[in-house]
Amino acid sequence: MPLDAPHSSSAATTRPLLEVDDLARDFDVSKPLLFRLLQGEKKRILKAVAGVSFAIPKGTTLSLVGESGCGKTTVARLVVGLYAPTRGSIRIDGTDMATLTSRAAQAPVRRRMQMIFQDPYASLNPRWRVGDIIAEPIRAFGLLNDARAIADRVGELLTQVGLSPKDRTKFPHEFSGGQRQRISIARALSSNPEFLVCDEPTSALDVSVQAQILNLMKDLQQRLGLTYLFISHNLAVVRHMSDRIGVMYLGKIVELAPGETLFATPKHPYTRLLLEAIPDLDMTGRARTPVGGEVPSPISPPSGCAFHPRCPFANDRCKAEAPKLVTRGPAQVACHAVEEGRIAA
Repeated sequence: MPLDAPHSSSAATTRPLLEVDDLARDFDVSKPLLFRLLQGEKKRILKAVAGVSFAIPKGTTLSLVGESGCGKTTVARLVVGLYAPTRGSIRIDGTDMATLTSRAAQAPVRRRMQMIFQDPYASLNPRWRVGDIIAEPIRAFGLLNDARAIADRVGELLTQVGLSPKDRTKFPHEFSGGQRQRISIARALSSNPEFLVCDEPTSALDVSVQAQILNLMKDLQQRLGLTYLFISHNLAVVRHMSDRIGVMYLGKIVELAPGETLFATPKHPYTRLLLEAIPDLDMTGRARTPVGGEVPSPISPPSGCAFHPRCPFANDRCKAEAPKLVTRGPAQVACHAVEEGRIAA
C-alpha cells in the first residue's frame, strides 16, 4: 500500500497544543558512592536532552529524527510524564505540567495525551484480553461506567483501526505485529485524546505493514483532528508523516524546518549527511558522502558545537562556542558555518 501524499497544515489551528521550552534531562550514571570514594572518581552525568525547544500547533505533526542515542525517545517520555525534566517547561494547551502536583489535577490533562510505543509485542499485557486492554483507559479516567457502554465503545475503537469487534475476546498472542500495533492505537484512542506521542511506531514491523499503519495514523489524524509528536530514525517515513521536522544531535535540535523545505534545501551539515545516507533508488549518480565518525558520548560531550568533530566545515569558533537556533527563511538552524555563509546553499 503506497504512502499518501503529505497533508497540508494550512487548515490547522495555529495555536500550539504542545509547547516545550529549554527542556533538559540528565541521568546520574555514576558508580556507587563507596566505590567512587575509594577510587577518587567524580559523578558521571549523562545529558540525554540538553535544552530542546519547540511548539506543535493543533492538528499538525512534528517529527524528531536523528541517530540512535540522540535523545528522541527521552523527549517523548518527558512530554508524556514518564520522566521528570531536569529543567525546562512543558505546556499542554497553555497549562504548565509542573504546576499540576496532584494526581487529580493531572488527570484531565493526562487524558488528552497518550503514547504509542515502539514494540507492540512488549506494550500489550499478554495475560489480558484485547477488550480489557482497550477498556483500561476508559475505566481509569472514568469516561464510562456501564459495562455495556464500555463494550460498545471498545467495538467502535476496534472497527476504527481496521479490526473486528469480535477480536475483543482474543489475547495479544493471537495477532500479528501489525494487528497488535492497531490494538495499541485503539487503546491510545480510548481516552479521546487530542495529542499522541508516537515513539517509532512502525520500526518493529515488516516493511509491507508499515505503510498500512502510517496511512491509518494519517487517516485518524484527519478525521479526529489529532496532533502528533512522531519519533523516528526513518527519513522516508517522516517525510510523508510530518508538517515539520526537527533534526536532533546529542540532545539538541540542530535544525527545525517544514518537511519539504528540509528535504529540498537542508542547511545544517548533519542534516545534509543524513539525507545523503538515504539509498539512491533512482540511481541518479549524485555524489554521496556517508555520515562519518561516531556520535560522541553524552557523558562528556565535545566543547562548542557537538557536531564539530565530524563536520567538514568546522573552524575554531565551532570548537569553542555552541551555536544557537537562528531563523533562516522558514527554517531554524544552529550552525556557525550557515550563519557565516561558509556553506553553499
